[in-house]
Amino acid sequence: MKLARLMALLWAATGWQAFAQWDTSGNGMLNGTYYFREVIYVSNTSTGALSEATALYGTIAFNGSGTYTINCTVYDSGYGLFTCAQGGLPTSGTYSIAASGYGFLSSPRYTGALVYGLVSQQGIFIGSSTESGFNDLFIAAPLATPVPTNATFKGAYWLADMDVANGIGSMFQVISDGAGNLGNVSLTGYVDGDGSTVVTQTAAAVKYSFSNGAAVVAFPSPSNATLIAGQKYLYFSPDGNFVFGGSPTSWDFLVGVRTASGTPSFGGLYYQAGIDLASAFDSYYGSLNANAGLAVGHQRVADVLDGYLYGYTYSEAYSVASDGTYSNPSVMRYVVGAGGVRIGSGIGPYLGINVALPAPSFSGSGVFLNPAGIVNAASSAPFTAGIAPGDFITLYGVNLAPGTATAYTVPFPTTAGLDGVQVTVNGLPAPVQFVSPGQISVLVPYAVGSTIARIQVNNNGVLSNAVTTFVNLTAPGVFTVPPGGVGYGAVLHGDYSLVTAQHPAQVGETVAVYLTGLGTTNPVITDGSAGPASSQTNNTIQAFIGGQQASVGYSGLAPQLAGLYQINVTVPSGVTAGDNTLEIVGPDSDAAEALIPVGGGVTASATAPQPAMRKKAKSSPSVRRPMPQLAPTNPTPR
Repeated sequence: MKLARLMALLWAATGWQAFAQWDTSGNGMLNGTYYFREVIYVSNTSTGALSEATALYGTIAFNGSGTYTINCTVYDSGYGLFTCAQGGLPTSGTYSIAASGYGFLSSPRYTGALVYGLVSQQGIFIGSSTESGFNDLFIAAPLATPVPTNATFKGAYWLADMDVANGIGSMFQVISDGAGNLGNVSLTGYVDGDGSTVVTQTAAAVKYSFSNGAAVVAFPSPSNATLIAGQKYLYFSPDGNFVFGGSPTSWDFLVGVRTASGTPSFGGLYYQAGIDLASAFDSYYGSLNANAGLAVGHQRVADVLDGYLYGYTYSEAYSVASDGTYSNPSVMRYVVGAGGVRIGSGIGPYLGINVALPAPSFSGSGVFLNPAGIVNAASSAPFTAGIAPGDFITLYGVNLAPGTATAYTVPFPTTAGLDGVQVTVNGLPAPVQFVSPGQISVLVPYAVGSTIARIQVNNNGVLSNAVTTFVNLTAPGVFTVPPGGVGYGAVLHGDYSLVTAQHPAQVGETVAVYLTGLGTTNPVITDGSAGPASSQTNNTIQAFIGGQQASVGYSGLAPQLAGLYQINVTVPSGVTAGDNTLEIVGPDSDAAEALIPVGGGVTASATAPQPAMRKKAKSSPSVRRPMPQLAPTNPTPR
């Protein structure tokens, strides 16, 4: 039995019951006929080769209440081209979408597998199967009314194409005349294995036509067509701002955006998904908050080849030029276009493709808890990052409390509430530290213990809507100074002074990092109580400074403080002087937002402000291998 199917069946045997708790009040966000494309890659974890590649594309009709029917074509690396009906694939399935647009649908390819993702402001679903043992990208957009024609595809568009099977990524602009002509198209891109060498190609006299609301673009296929050749099917969002698709007889994925008029706006909450191909091969979905040149994001990442499945939280600066372009240096080039849609194409050797779409707006009457308003209190990681036992989280909404109040003594109130405000997580009373009409800060009960958490606010007898989110083993977030999760971490020297740019940490020095989201501990303590004199996290926690692994001597609750964890970290040799990323890694998480300044000197011996605990054994990260070229076997369609 294939690894993908085995993992899906094992997951299904343990996970389906828990998923009955998921909020489905957003099912109506998927309603009507959609064009979709999903590209799936199954890796042989022994050899590193792709053992199966599959592209599914066609139409999927959502009924608005949790079921769908599908009419699709499959191009499979072992069996070639066939319809879903010929391959015995299902003609229907189910889906569950929360009020935030976050949810999942049953896989059209593998029994028991789910495609996780989010529904954007324009009703577009983007996601990835992540937990199911294979890598993929899935996009579905409503078929526009009236049905798109040649005249719909008019003006300038930026497109990004990622061909994982052949290790090629490209980005290019097309200018359509609305009458079937794209003219000469100049492409730039990269080939896996050639590092950062830029490859160029000119596709001459490119033409297109429409059939049933989808565009068929014909790129010429000369022998020197390094980046792109042949037919591409393109599907358009209802407003025409976003486009996606790929080859009917290959396993690439193409995303695009209409060029904006004037400098486009990039800000607010976005939903994202993508594929990366470099020293690692992964696919992901998630969200990000962009504000004033700084984005804080989350990706739920599946790297099946190397056995990683984790939540990745990060921050990155951006500055959008007047033409909508910007880049994350040496990693990815982006274009923000009409409607604020953003696409990304990897910069060699870090090939990849990314799409980010504006999230819906949320509002409600009475005591209203924003369904996308559950964030890490330390890092401000967005709601798709989920929560963990003992996690300090912030809830956003309206009319959540009659006024402002803070709990100054421990244990923080639970059943009694604070200013008449109570919060439950899966029915368990959560310790409340702060309340205001628009924001509440609480601790996740240690016994939350399920795959999904249901969170609800009780404001003096008036209940809010219930919001669901996923529960992880860990969801680390480093507190920062100033607060917000970006900038210098809340890190102390051995004399309890703050680590700053003027007073940096030194190589060889052991410093204390204050954070949240490290999960359960030993000994077990009462929810909302102060940490004991010493404790130990049940989860193995690793730390990296500037990409160098740092020794972790203590990992537990911060003594005499409520809701805080502490890890003692020794700054490793090889770290460059200056600001370095402080990365905290748990068994299912990777948080790389906060910074730590490191000086040019060396501290031979220093002690963090917590008695050292017995050093825990650490597991070394797997060596990430390059992705070889496609080596198809003969998979059997379900």
